[in-house]
Amino acid sequence: MKKLIDYTKILRSKNAGPLFITFDLIFHNREDMYYISRNLTKAHIAKAYDVPKEKIHIIVYEVVNSIKITFPGKNISGSLGDNDVYRCQQHINLANIII
Repeated sequence: MKKLIDYTKILRSKNAGPLFITFDLIFHNREDMYYISRNLTKAHIAKAYDVPKEKIHIIVYEVVNSIKITFPGKNISGSLGDNDVYRCQQHINLANIII
């Protein structure tokens, strides 16, 4: 078992408009992408980010060995409660998930 980041070439977060956060997981090879797509669950993500499983979307892009994960942010981007307007520093919880 390793951390999710150990399987990826690139793992980044960013905003997807003012209401959503999205994560890009780009893999070194197809085998790692398939392994993660089978073993990373919405429950892992829900626990890491305290978000309901039914609000999480996981999309696999086989052509480019990548996975995109999107869910609503806790606050509207740029609002008073927001601590990361671009949401580009939210990937650490995901990176540290043990798979």
